[in-house]
Amino acid sequence: MGQERTLSLVIPAKDEQDNIAALIAEIFRVMRDYPDFEVVLVDDGSSDQTLNIALRSARSVGGRLVTVRHDQSVGQSGALATGIRRARGTLIATMDGDGQNDPADIPALLQRVNTIKNPDFCIAGYRINRKDTAWKRFQSRLANRVRDALLHDGVPDTGCGLKLFPRETFLRLPWFDHGHRFIPALVRGIGGEIAVVEVHHRPRTAGTSKYNAWNRAWAGILDLLGVMWLLHRTRVPGISQVADADTVASTAESL
Repeated sequence: MGQERTLSLVIPAKDEQDNIAALIAEIFRVMRDYPDFEVVLVDDGSSDQTLNIALRSARSVGGRLVTVRHDQSVGQSGALATGIRRARGTLIATMDGDGQNDPADIPALLQRVNTIKNPDFCIAGYRINRKDTAWKRFQSRLANRVRDALLHDGVPDTGCGLKLFPRETFLRLPWFDHGHRFIPALVRGIGGEIAVVEVHHRPRTAGTSKYNAWNRAWAGILDLLGVMWLLHRTRVPGISQVADADTVASTAESL
């Protein structure tokens, strides 16, 4: 990966005061040798001490932590968008704030960048050994199969919070609530490349999930239909030549 690329890790978090300190400390231990690395934490309207605890943890290990707080919760997708727009890195990694994603997997995602030539891409984590309940795993498998059958995004686990993509690629995407689950499909829709990296998954040790079968199902159906329509209407032009006025003038003078 070129030295000109810098990395921002964006973490949306809501009411994760019992998980965030250990996660922040672990992230900076893993990434301590990566130049200009920063974490952007978006507190999505927490009612606890998530933000203050995260700040204390970052100070204790000496890492660069940028924080943003929403007055009220707007959801994971809105929090991600806020964090990515505040980030200064040319590359964006995303991670959930509950501690179930393993920071030790970030270097593997970064290594995968070396094999990608397309300027627009998304490297998606694939949780091969999920530590969730059997019911939650069943819901996820069903949703992933339906989504991939209809969108053909090539990602077996789009619900995994670990993803890596260029910041400029993200800023080109249409965005909406729950859009974080469709990042690979949206990137592919603008002509980008998709890659998958197997990652670890850990059990939640504190707090509760913000999702349930009801809000996943209804939002998923509506959003899936919307993304199908969006991709159907998207047209990516093939560009065979680019020239500016100075190049045209110089070419004409030489003839």
